[in-house]
Amino acid sequence: MQGIQRALRILEVVATHQPIGVGEISRISDVPKSSVQRVLRALADAGWIRTDGEEHTRWMLTSRMLHLAGTASGERGIREVALGPMRELGERTGETVTLQVPDGPFRMVLIERIDCRHPVRTVNRLGATSPITATSTGLAVLALMTDEKAERVLAQPVRQLTANTITEPRLIRAELREVRSRGFAVNRGQNRDGVCAVGAAVMGPTSAPVGGIGLSLPESRFDARRVPWWSQQVRIAAANVAAALAE
Repeated sequence: MQGIQRALRILEVVATHQPIGVGEISRISDVPKSSVQRVLRALADAGWIRTDGEEHTRWMLTSRMLHLAGTASGERGIREVALGPMRELGERTGETVTLQVPDGPFRMVLIERIDCRHPVRTVNRLGATSPITATSTGLAVLALMTDEKAERVLAQPVRQLTANTITEPRLIRAELREVRSRGFAVNRGQNRDGVCAVGAAVMGPTSAPVGGIGLSLPESRFDARRVPWWSQQVRIAAANVAAALAE
């Protein structure tokens, strides 16, 4: 049982920090490097993780792991029905489109992405996770959760990821009220420096948020005057996904 728990812990570390090297995994998980290496080899042989192909080996999840996660929580269905609306949104806006779903109560995980054709674009790795309070899709989802679930999230310390990250619960609550009122969230470098986004929640058949559609772009192309139009397009895409899920 201890070996299984250790392997799951290491898999969680890879999922959260990918791509990541053995030394960093050992430090975060508090597992000796020799044990980490054995677990990584076993997970790779089973098809759950792979190296990133660089000179200094770092590890990341495979698509097999993402598909398993989708099967367990219904995210596979949302990914399948979201692809059409995501492509349409990308064509209308010319920017990268992302689909994220909750990864537990505190984080969001990226399960699909439609890249833009601009030479300068944001880079979002499939399987990457981020704090639910630091992304546009996360804030959009959190704003529509029950008060009990939202307060559980806000009871945890919020990590300062960038100079723009909102960490005070009082300010996050105020932001959530605005997001709930207007139906979308805006992220201006709160999760990563130089990356902006506009996101809206996707509602499931039970009237609870099951994910979020986001428009991601570099700060150099972010224009506050375009937010009303961007947000309208994102909300349309999210509503189309929700309608397909309800069928």
